[in-house]
Amino acid sequence: MLAKYKTVVAASACVAAVWAAPAQAQIRLPHLVGSGMVLQREQPVTIWGWASAGEKVTVAFQGKTYQATATPAGKWRVALPALKAGGPYTMTLKASNQVQLNDILVGDVWLCSGQSNMEMPMSSVKDKYPEEMASANNPRIRQFLVPMRYAFQGPQENVTGGRWMAATPQSIGQFSAVGYFFAKDLYAKYQVPIGLIKNAVGGSPAEAWLSAAALKQFPVYEQKSEKYRDSAYLAEVQVRERETSRAWQQRLHQADQGEAPNQTKWSSLQYSATDWPTMNVPGYWSYQGLGPINGVVWFRKEVHVPASMVGHPAQLELGTIVDSDSTYVNGQLVGSAGSQYDLRKYTIASGVLVPGRNTIVVRVINNSGRGGFTPEKLYQLRAGGQSLDLNGPWHYKLGASTTPAPSTTYFQFLPGGLYNGMIAPLLPYAIKGVLWYQGESNAGHPQDYQALMTSLINDWRQHYQQPNLPFLYVQLPDFMATRKEPSESGWAELRESQRRLLAMPYTGMAVTLGLGEWNDIHPLAKQPVGQRLALAAEKVAYGDRQVVYSGPLYQAMQVAGNKVTLKFSNVGSGLVTKDGEPRHFAVAGADHKYVWAKAKLEGNQVVVWSDQVPNPVSVRYAWADNPEGANLYNREGLPASPFQASIQPQ
Repeated sequence: MLAKYKTVVAASACVAAVWAAPAQAQIRLPHLVGSGMVLQREQPVTIWGWASAGEKVTVAFQGKTYQATATPAGKWRVALPALKAGGPYTMTLKASNQVQLNDILVGDVWLCSGQSNMEMPMSSVKDKYPEEMASANNPRIRQFLVPMRYAFQGPQENVTGGRWMAATPQSIGQFSAVGYFFAKDLYAKYQVPIGLIKNAVGGSPAEAWLSAAALKQFPVYEQKSEKYRDSAYLAEVQVRERETSRAWQQRLHQADQGEAPNQTKWSSLQYSATDWPTMNVPGYWSYQGLGPINGVVWFRKEVHVPASMVGHPAQLELGTIVDSDSTYVNGQLVGSAGSQYDLRKYTIASGVLVPGRNTIVVRVINNSGRGGFTPEKLYQLRAGGQSLDLNGPWHYKLGASTTPAPSTTYFQFLPGGLYNGMIAPLLPYAIKGVLWYQGESNAGHPQDYQALMTSLINDWRQHYQQPNLPFLYVQLPDFMATRKEPSESGWAELRESQRRLLAMPYTGMAVTLGLGEWNDIHPLAKQPVGQRLALAAEKVAYGDRQVVYSGPLYQAMQVAGNKVTLKFSNVGSGLVTKDGEPRHFAVAGADHKYVWAKAKLEGNQVVVWSDQVPNPVSVRYAWADNPEGANLYNREGLPASPFQASIQPQ
C-alpha cells in the first residue's frame, strides 16, 4: 500500500460543532460552511446545519433573508438562488444565537480527490518550485483540507475539522500541488475565485470512495468491509493490531545490537566502525551481500566538510529509504521517516557540522522485502551554497534480523469507508466539478478499474444531483523500471481503462507520460499535471470549443497487408514526434505475441508494421509500466495516450 502524507487514522463518527454550545441549543454549522469559504456561482447553493427541533433559522446574505425551521431531528437547510461571482461578502445566521461568517467569495469550487498524488502538498515540491512557493499570494484561490476519516456504519453528517484558507506564502505548503497549479491557471484565464476541497487519502483504492448502494454492484468488495460495520469488532481489531505491531517493534529494538545497553551506541560519534564492511549507497542490501534480511541495518559514512560549509544551516538529502530510518549527524538525531515513499530531506541546525571529519549514521528498518536506499535519487549534504556527494561506499552492519512485520489492516482502504466519512458530509455543498488523481492502488487488479470508476462517477453525480458534473482525472504516469521487450503491464492496463472512461460524457483526462519518475511513485512534476487538468476543464466544464485540451487519442485502425494505419482525434494543429520516427509501438498477430513495430507519420495518421507479423490484428502504443521513449504528441505539446486496439471480429 502507498504511504500517506501524514494523514491521521480516525474512525470516530461524532458531529463536531463550530463553537462550544451553551446550555440552550444553538445554530451549529458543518465545518465546510464557515468564514473564508468559496460558494459555487451560477448554481443554487445550500446552507445547512443543526439547531433545536422546531427552531426558526434565518440566513441573511447579499441583502436578502432566507428562512428555515429545524426538523424534529434538529436539521435545517436553506437554498440560496444562483449567485454571480464576486466577494468578499458577509453572511449572518440567526436563531437563539447569532453567527456571522466573513470573507465569503463566490466562484468555482472543485473537489480534489483520489490518493497520494492528489494529496501531495506543495511543501513536498518546494525544491522544484521555490518561486511558486514564494510568490503564492492570491486571496481568491482558497483550499479546505478535509481530515482523513473512514466510517462503516453509514454516511456521516460532518467532517471532523478543517477550515478555509487563502493561498499565501505561509499557507501554500498545505495546498494540493496538483490542485493549486490547476486553480492558478483557471484563475489566470477566468479571473473567478477558485475554491479547492482537498479530499484525498494516500494509498486509497477506488472502491473506498464508493457508496453502499454503488458497492452492491461489486459483491467481492462489499464483503471486505461488511464485518467492520460492527464497531465493537472494528475496535477489537484495531487494538489487537496495535499491540502486535508494538510488540514487533519492541522485540526489534531489544535485539538491535546498535542500541544495546551498557555499550557505546552505534549512532554515537565516539563509536568506531572502521572494521565494518562497506556497501554501495544507493542500493538494496539484498543485492549486496546481506541477502533478503528483514530487520535493522546501520550505515555510517565519514565526510570531510570544508570550513566554508560550516556555520550555515545545512540540508541532508537521502533520497528515499525502504522502509523507515533514524538519521544522525555527529551523534545528533536530525530526522526520521516511517515510509519508503517519504523523501528524506533533513535540516541540520547551524553548529552541528564541524570543519573536517563529520559522521553520518543512518539506522534503517525494513518491514518486509528488500531494504536499503532507492537508486538514482539525490544523496548529498548541502550548506553554504556547496554540496558533498554521498554516493559510494558506506560502512554497514546488521543490528538485528527478524521476521517480516505483522500485517496491518489499512481500514481507510476498505470499500465504502472513505465515501461515508469524507464524501457524504460534503454533498449539500455545491461544486463545479471533480479532479481525480488515483489508480496506483488498483493497478494490481486493473481488470476491475473501468467498472469501478464508471460506478464511482455515476454514484457521485447522482448524490450531488448533478448528472452532468464534470469529472476530470489524471492518467497514471510512467513508473518502475523499463523493459527491453514488449510485455504485459498492470499499469498499462489501468491506463487503458482510464482512456476508455472518456466514453462517459463530461469527462476529461490529463495524459502524464513523461512526467513520472521510474523510482518514485510520487513524481515531483505537478505543475504540468495541474495545467493539463485546467485545459480539460476549459473544454469540459467551461465549454471552450477552441482549446486544444488533450493530446492525441486513438480513434480507429485500418489493416492493409502487414501495415496498420492508425487514426487519432485531438491532433490539434498536427501530429509530431519529439525526436525521430514514432516509437514504442508494438503489433501482434492472431497469436497475440507482441513485437516492436516500425512506425512513421503520414499526415495526422501513424502507419505501423513489423516484418515478423504478416497479418497484424492488434496494436499497442506505450504499453508498459514505464514506456520510456514513447514520443507521439500534437504540436501543442500534449502527449498521446497509451492504448491497445484490435480488429473487431466480424
